[in-house]
Amino acid sequence: METQKQKVFVAALSVLSNTTLIILKLIVGVITGSVSVLSEAIHSGVDLLAAIIALLAVRKSSKPADQDHSYGHGKYENLSGAIEALLIFIAAAWIIFEAIHKLIKPQPIEAVGWGIGVMLFSSLVNIVVSHLLFKVGKKTDSIALQADAWHLLTDVYTSAGVMIGLLVLWFGEWFMPQLDWHWIDPVAAFAVALLIIKAAYQLTIQSIRDLLDVSLPPEEEMWVKNKIKEMYPQVRGFHNFRSRKSGATRFVEFHLMLDATMSVQDSHAVNDKIVREIKCQFKDSKVMVHIEPCDNNSCESKCLTSCFVKNPPG
Repeated sequence: METQKQKVFVAALSVLSNTTLIILKLIVGVITGSVSVLSEAIHSGVDLLAAIIALLAVRKSSKPADQDHSYGHGKYENLSGAIEALLIFIAAAWIIFEAIHKLIKPQPIEAVGWGIGVMLFSSLVNIVVSHLLFKVGKKTDSIALQADAWHLLTDVYTSAGVMIGLLVLWFGEWFMPQLDWHWIDPVAAFAVALLIIKAAYQLTIQSIRDLLDVSLPPEEEMWVKNKIKEMYPQVRGFHNFRSRKSGATRFVEFHLMLDATMSVQDSHAVNDKIVREIKCQFKDSKVMVHIEPCDNNSCESKCLTSCFVKNPPG
């Protein structure tokens, strides 16, 4: 429950911070007429929607398994990440559209200092909130919180880019007013859009992997397989190894080959030891082990690749 409270708290904090930044950026964007500041307001609007989705996903994914969801609700977090990525792509398309319009029909920017100030404030706020989201997201292995953190971290970079663009515009008009500097604002907006698209692509790959039941990372699978090997000679081998991930929950299944003369009680003891060590390494995991007898005489082809009798570990 304490872990769940931390997840809900940081997700709610993200909603609050994004709401505040949207209001500030819209006000300053209208006052200055800066498309890059307004594009950042749109970006924060997408971040707010993403934060709300993350908050709902965190609450929903924590529900225990039920009759209709026997494997739990963990994929709500993966679905949240995929939706957030789609929202980022939409926001980037809108920003590019507005930037092109501004390049074709340039407009003067007033009160540039306000734009610089709100971008600096936005960067500082998002650095703090994204750090908290990453910290709790990695601690709890929450894809929804980590996706929200990436949203805000991207906002840090884009806000800094807009701020630099406005600074160049400000100093340029101050020292060389004879030159046209207004093209810098829509170009900065283009840079914002490109950074957003890159973040969206990375987030899409990360979220869809688990929605498609892709196996656990190779290093995690290898850890489990090495742990099984450590049980030799009690364990003769294994096969039909499968793994996947749903939200923060890992699912691991395999068939374990044991001495055919081993008692049921001893077989269960070996099984329990392996399951216990896997769950100790991966806190939120579901492990399914099917025990099979091995008499060394009737080897099947499916067992040969991980047979410890013919290829003893170490």
